[in-house]
Amino acid sequence: MATRATLDRLTRNEFAHLGAGKVGYIRKMRSEDVSRVFPEAPDLNPGLDLWALFGADGTPILLTDNRSSTFYKAAEDELTTVSLH
Repeated sequence: MATRATLDRLTRNEFAHLGAGKVGYIRKMRSEDVSRVFPEAPDLNPGLDLWALFGADGTPILLTDNRSSTFYKAAEDELTTVSLH
């Protein structure tokens, strides 16, 4: 685990890659926001609650309507998950 002193010395690029390939984060999103993050996603009906899994650097990995699927995919990819609100 990185200490505060270590984190203070990281460059912006090093910080962006912290946890890459090891940490993923799960975030609840509204269907209206999907195209901004997942540009290849089809048009969705407004008002849907969805779940997204992202790599530590913010790379989108999975979009689903089932929260459990995000944890399954993270485990499949051997990612430790954190949730963002």
